[in-house]
Amino acid sequence: MPNRLAKEQSPYLLQHKDNPVDWYPWGDEAFEIAREKNKPVLVSIGYAACHWCHVMERESFEDEATAKYMNEHFVCIKVDREEHPDVDHMYMDAVQAITKSGGWPLNAFVTPERVPFFGGTYFPPKPVYGRQSWMQILERINEIWNEQYEDIEAQTEQMKGYLRQLSEVAMNSEGVWDKSACITVATELLKSADRQHGGFGAAPKFPGTMSIGYLLEYYHFTGDEKALAHALFSLDCMMYGGIYDQVGGGFARYSVDAEWLVPHFEKMLYDNALLVYIFCDAYSITRQEKYKRVIEETIAFVNRELQNEAGGFYCALDADSEGVEGKFYTWSYDDWKAVIGDDKELESYYGITEDGNWEGVNILNVPERKEAPELQQKIATAKEKLFAKRAERIRPATDDKSLLAWNALMNIALQKAGTALNDKKYTKQAEQHIQWMLDTYYVNEAWMHTSKNGAAKINAKLDDLAYLCNALLKMGSMTGDEKYVLKAGEITKVLLSDFLHDNKSFFYYSSKEQQDIPVRKTDLYDGATPSANAVMAENLLTLGVLMEKTGWIEQGQFMLDKMRDVSMRYPTSFSLWATLGQRKAASVQVAISAGDGATALHEELLQEYIPNVYRIVNKGENSLPIMAGKQFDGERKVFVCDVESCKPPMSDKSEILKMLGKLS
Repeated sequence: MPNRLAKEQSPYLLQHKDNPVDWYPWGDEAFEIAREKNKPVLVSIGYAACHWCHVMERESFEDEATAKYMNEHFVCIKVDREEHPDVDHMYMDAVQAITKSGGWPLNAFVTPERVPFFGGTYFPPKPVYGRQSWMQILERINEIWNEQYEDIEAQTEQMKGYLRQLSEVAMNSEGVWDKSACITVATELLKSADRQHGGFGAAPKFPGTMSIGYLLEYYHFTGDEKALAHALFSLDCMMYGGIYDQVGGGFARYSVDAEWLVPHFEKMLYDNALLVYIFCDAYSITRQEKYKRVIEETIAFVNRELQNEAGGFYCALDADSEGVEGKFYTWSYDDWKAVIGDDKELESYYGITEDGNWEGVNILNVPERKEAPELQQKIATAKEKLFAKRAERIRPATDDKSLLAWNALMNIALQKAGTALNDKKYTKQAEQHIQWMLDTYYVNEAWMHTSKNGAAKINAKLDDLAYLCNALLKMGSMTGDEKYVLKAGEITKVLLSDFLHDNKSFFYYSSKEQQDIPVRKTDLYDGATPSANAVMAENLLTLGVLMEKTGWIEQGQFMLDKMRDVSMRYPTSFSLWATLGQRKAASVQVAISAGDGATALHEELLQEYIPNVYRIVNKGENSLPIMAGKQFDGERKVFVCDVESCKPPMSDKSEILKMLGKLS
């Protein structure tokens, strides 16, 4: 019989509905039962596209004897980390403190008061290489619970203190962002650069989009060719590597090797959104067609594989198909020959060998990592054949819930593609999609975090609303329509009311309305997605200028300046803070187009790569305070404003660009 998870929305939880483990979803019921029966609680956390989560399920959670022991001695909760990222963050912090490592599946043992006292990640079904088996862990925890409970009490008191300490933020930077700080960040990033394979650091290799973005903007502001060269080299290595789906477009989550050849095959919405964004910047700077191709292919993948009927986007595609990691994407030599035939030129181009380049099969990549114009038609034809043949395979499962935060990132990517490529179809899609988000995630006067089949639930987190505000602001710039700015302002008021830290410095990840975790956390670093606090700093600075709210400007500047020193020391972990600090050093500006032909001039300015400038158009009837007195009759003009003042209007485009720090 299915367990309680059969009634859940989450694809990850539904994967576990037929386990013999008596799983509960996250909620009060499980903890109340644990309290009544005096049992420890197992909180097991993962996500639908997680390979090792599937492995542990097959080995342990589907095993009758193991499940029987778990049901007898524990109250077991299964959590989708993407539905409850705040729960995942708290228990991940605890497990990393206990074991010095983390990952998924994440298995935390906690008290009925929800405080963790032990945990780990994947546990094998049998002892191996000195590691205890899952059953040994269960038996030991049960023994400690019943015979050494005083040790658990001491551990939980220490853990609560540790988690509270993590939630306190006391950054002590005294300086402000200036040119020397920006040079230091660039220097430190390039020190960690992998000069041979692109990206930063050693294997496993993650895309590092925020760090690449910093280098691209650093080149814009300084003309530093080394920064540009490594940023573009990193993008080239990824787009020609196995981390990029050479047949169907789109990027995998990371590469297990330093060369970008062998991906961890799951494909996440957020990675593809962030990579579209950064490839758009690369295209805007270089106008190289290869970057345009990757942008178009990646958006095509997202629309084809991750879009729902209403226009929203699902979370991910699994790494596995038919229980085998990467089976959908790889090619045996015989399979390749059956589709392409005996074509040594294409074999060489895609790195195909009889023995394969990974576990006896081939991951398509482009070893030469260079364009081959004379081959383009042949390559395009080969892609069509391979795609058609691959479509006959059993495809990886789709995590078909939709998260507000990740959808907002994809919306920003679509907007970016619309302006960078000057392609109205992406602009139109972004406008329709942002309306879908506003309609879907605002329920009974509250913002929600996740949706499926039109039903939204779970209160929104900081990244949901910070990214949505950012998408609205960028939509206001792309369309010139102030209604998006005003909506962003409304949401920002909610964030300042419900999420701002008790000491008024940064923002908590979860709302003050949330009562189901013992400690609210403040996250400042970039993870797989941008720091939501950094995004809030950007939102506050931009909105503060547009809405003439001095307090918002001061809050944004305070946050940026407090993060200066840590960003200079650890730029790969705080790249977005550094990027925003660099824009602040260059001066955050707003360019307002007004007068006859204002919309056309606004669209011309959108084509310019000027990352520190917000562009909007005065259409005559305005509610934004910054628009007051800037309606110009007759000749088109641009008013340039910063956090302190507005300059006299200008009409000459070259003079406007010079004022904005960019010469055409």
